[in-house]
Amino acid sequence: MAEKTASLARQAYKKIKQNILDLTYPPGMPLTEALLTKELQMSRSPVRSAIQKLQTEGLLVSDYYKSITVKEITQKDIIEIYQLRELIEEAAFRLIFSSGRNEEYSYRIEEKIVRMCAVSSDLYEWEVADAAMHLEIISIFDNDRINRIYKNNLSEFIRIGQYSVKNGMHIPQTNANLRNMVRYMREENFEKSYDILRTLHLESGMDNALKGR
Repeated sequence: MAEKTASLARQAYKKIKQNILDLTYPPGMPLTEALLTKELQMSRSPVRSAIQKLQTEGLLVSDYYKSITVKEITQKDIIEIYQLRELIEEAAFRLIFSSGRNEEYSYRIEEKIVRMCAVSSDLYEWEVADAAMHLEIISIFDNDRINRIYKNNLSEFIRIGQYSVKNGMHIPQTNANLRNMVRYMREENFEKSYDILRTLHLESGMDNALKGR
């Protein structure tokens, strides 16, 4: 019985989290145990367990009256997330080139971009693939602490990224820009390849995400 309850809790957690990340449950949306048990067709126990875990992760928040809402995305959140990404990814890009691994990483990153192109019609899946591409870039550090920083913020990367697309970022053009980035990496041109990542992807992403606030 306990094993079945744990399995249902995992299912509830996975489904509620996906609904938060793909914006089915948008930032600021109020949720109740009754609503979630009805939608998931589960008892309150596994749903309550899933809610508690998502509160621990910061995706759900509760107020003084214990009302549950999907965590808002503020202007400050957007700016801080993109500042974090730019700081870490510039250092990663420099290391990729200074270590002479730019050609190797061009192929590794290209694999992720191919996936992005394949799922371009699905905004959520594209954002997941985009996050995987950025994780590939920072893998050059081989640093568990940096990986944890990224993974701890991955949910916000995905939610904020969808804001960006909905407010002006054009997926086909972004895919094309990233393909050009890969080409410049193979040509050993750090300036042009990183400028695409910084200006046409990160800075553009932040500007468009902020339009939605």
